[in-house]
Amino acid sequence: MELPDVTYNKPEYIETASGNKVCRLTALCGSQNIVLSGKVIIQTEAVIRGDLANVRIGRSTVISRGAVIRPPFKKFSKGVAFFPLYIGDHVFIGENSVINAAQVGSYVHVGNNCVIGRRCVLKDCSAVADGSVLPAETVVPPFTIFSGSPGQLVGSLPDCTPELMTHLTESYYQHFVPAAAAAPKAN
Repeated sequence: MELPDVTYNKPEYIETASGNKVCRLTALCGSQNIVLSGKVIIQTEAVIRGDLANVRIGRSTVISRGAVIRPPFKKFSKGVAFFPLYIGDHVFIGENSVINAAQVGSYVHVGNNCVIGRRCVLKDCSAVADGSVLPAETVVPPFTIFSGSPGQLVGSLPDCTPELMTHLTESYYQHFVPAAAAAPKAN
């Protein structure tokens, strides 16, 4: 199934040499600590907190409108320590989701309006359904779907999940086009 075009206002986005498309209305706190690996889309009103710790985002990842990416932390008697956050390749993070995980593997789909608690680990080829809340330190195993509040195992994913997520993220990137480019050309 072919994805419909998702249009954006070209002046609102910066496109880097490696193909990253980042909205100017995105809050990139501590941008020197944020690494985008290429063909990453960061939509409007998203927040990435690189000022707390390093954030590395893999190739062909989509961070949707209003998502918050925040490195995990741990409280100690002498204060709070933040740890780096690694997000793998071909990851889709839905609108208004909050990610406070220790690690998000490759080929992961996080639905809209999710809360991923601190130091959670989302293994490769996993999914979190829309509106789910994962408590702190939850581990989502490979090829599983978690849903609910608190999030629980509700199903499994097919062995072809890497191919499906690769197709989804690459198709989304190809169909994420400037508004003027989306209009059909008259001959």
